[in-house]
Amino acid sequence: MRPSPPAMLFMVSDKAGERAFRLIGWLAVMLPLALLLVLLATTVFQGAERLSGEFLTGLPSRRAESAGIGPALAGTGMLMGLTAILAIPLGVGAALWLEEYSRPSRLTGFIELTISTLAGVPSIIYALLALEVFVRVLGMGRSILAGAATLALLILPMIIMASREALRTVPRHLREAAFALGGDRWVTLRTIVLPLALPGVLTGVILGLARAIGETAPLITIGALTYVAFVPDSLSSAFTALPIQIFNWVSRPQASFHSTAAAAIIVLLAVMLAMNALAIWLRTRLQRRIAG
Repeated sequence: MRPSPPAMLFMVSDKAGERAFRLIGWLAVMLPLALLLVLLATTVFQGAERLSGEFLTGLPSRRAESAGIGPALAGTGMLMGLTAILAIPLGVGAALWLEEYSRPSRLTGFIELTISTLAGVPSIIYALLALEVFVRVLGMGRSILAGAATLALLILPMIIMASREALRTVPRHLREAAFALGGDRWVTLRTIVLPLALPGVLTGVILGLARAIGETAPLITIGALTYVAFVPDSLSSAFTALPIQIFNWVSRPQASFHSTAAAAIIVLLAVMLAMNALAIWLRTRLQRRIAG
């Protein structure tokens, strides 16, 4: 039985709408990727010739030809390492308490609402809070410790939310089986729940650190320097970071400093990709171990 003419028109219009929707979706994916490729190609073209061992280990200079990113690169490495040390235990511990130990109450609801709200707060708000609490009240000054505490506070809600979602993916019957065999709550969490949830926790850590490594406004607000002629040697020393150094060079009118900034952007992208690759490798290895 052949469809009636109105039904045929409906089928044709439905197919046309589906094709249009596919075209719009394809454009929505390809246009940002094309723009990203153009930006990356432009950055590599401008900064590739400045990349060298002297550029990676050299000190900043008023002459673009001799400027290096040694202090900024060391500061970024120390910041990210200390940020991970501060944020990961606190974030995972808070997620464990909320998911495994806390009971529904007004306090728990208020904490969950606060965490969800803080995840969307602009970074400059964290910077102002850190300037008052870490720099002035606690007396950390313009140090790497103050910068790492600020970045840890910034990414903490993201790590908590991702860790909670990862803990929720572990089936409830595995916990009940462990309890039935005589295990207490901590043994169950340590031997069963956390290993199964760890790949998802690492995903949240990757996203958090990827956001922290590119932040500039919080570090400038707490007093990070734009020019540091020495490599930081302690947690209380003054510091700079790659995003701040890039901002300093980009804001200068000389074209030679723009090429130097492009080279620093390439290094920053390489550091971020290396961190993400390491975390993804660990996550994949853990997933294979769990599956095996």
